Formats: sequence, structure tokens, C-alpha cells
Amino acid sequence: MLAAARQAILVATVPLPYQPLRQALDERTNVEARMCFYLSGLFTAAEEIQHHLDAGVPVVVESYFARCLTTHRALGARLGITLPSWLPTPATYHLVCDDDERQRRLAGRNKPVSRWDSLVETVTDRVTDAYASFPMHRVDTTGLSPDEVLRVIMDTDTQGAHPHADSEPVGAHPHVLPAVPHHAAGTCRP
Repeated sequence: MLAAARQAILVATVPLPYQPLRQALDERTNVEARMCFYLSGLFTAAEEIQHHLDAGVPVVVESYFARCLTTHRALGARLGITLPSWLPTPATYHLVCDDDERQRRLAGRNKPVSRWDSLVETVTDRVTDAYASFPMHRVDTTGLSPDEVLRVIMDTDTQGAHPHADSEPVGAHPHVLPAVPHHAAGTCRP
């Protein structure tokens, strides 16, 4: 919905060639191996994203490095990751809702629950705390329809300072994304 509203390309952060291996890897138990796999997919997607941005085409992704890093670290991954400065830096929206609604939405999903999905449910506070270190526009979706959430996102000013962002320069920490720039010349950011 957001890609269509922004007249953007939707880029999968787990590229199609990765899908068969994704299913096999999700059956394994090594959190570092899983983290490396998802990082590989994200770096591959980041190259595609940059090509689109260089051509002036806006891009939307469902998740990006913040989700991969926070989720895997909350699950116990201890790899030291320094993200390169060349990565495209998106305007990021962290969609949240109250826990009752979240549980209802999870129960209504039409997808099997993996062991990783179950594990993440045991560390939701750690995931939430880890997300706080990333500059994101927090959108409370409690009680909102998808169309209403889209409207909130479309009305969010992505050019100014984010009201919940940590005041420490994001690029100063080796494990988080650099700050989202104001409109960079020659690029079109969603």
C-alpha cells in the first residue's frame, strides 16, 4: 500500500533467490548463522535499492537493518556488526500497537509460526528496547485500519528531526544506521 501511495518500487529485503534457503535455515537453531543470512539478503537488497535511488525511483521496503539487528541481538546473537556508510538511509516507520491488539493480529495471520517467531515472543521487551536506538517515526496503529495507518505515514514529515530520536549522533555508534539525511541531491527518498 505504501509503495503504491508513494509511487515507489517495493523491494524485498529477502531477495527471491534466498527464499528456499530461508525456509531451510529457519529450521536450524544457530542465531548467528540466521543473522548472517538475513544480513546477506539485506546487503543484496541494499544494492538494488541504491540502483533505484540513483535512477530517481523511490523505494519502499518492509524491513531493513534495524529489524535484523535488533531481533537477532534480542535472540542472543553476539556478532559485532559495523554497517558501511554507503548503505541507503531510509525514513523509517516503527509500527506499534497495544499488546492485546498485537496478540489478536498475530493470531489472525495466515502463516505458520516458526520456532523463531515463538522465540521472539519471549523477548519482545528486549526487541522494543533495541529499536529505541534507531531513529524511527513511531506510529501507533492501535485501532487503526491499514488505510488509516497509511494516512498517518503519508502525513508524517520525514524531513525534520524525529521527536523520539536519540540526540546522540547515530553514526557515532558502530552498530546502528547513520542518520536519515535531508533530501540528498540526485536522490529521491521515500
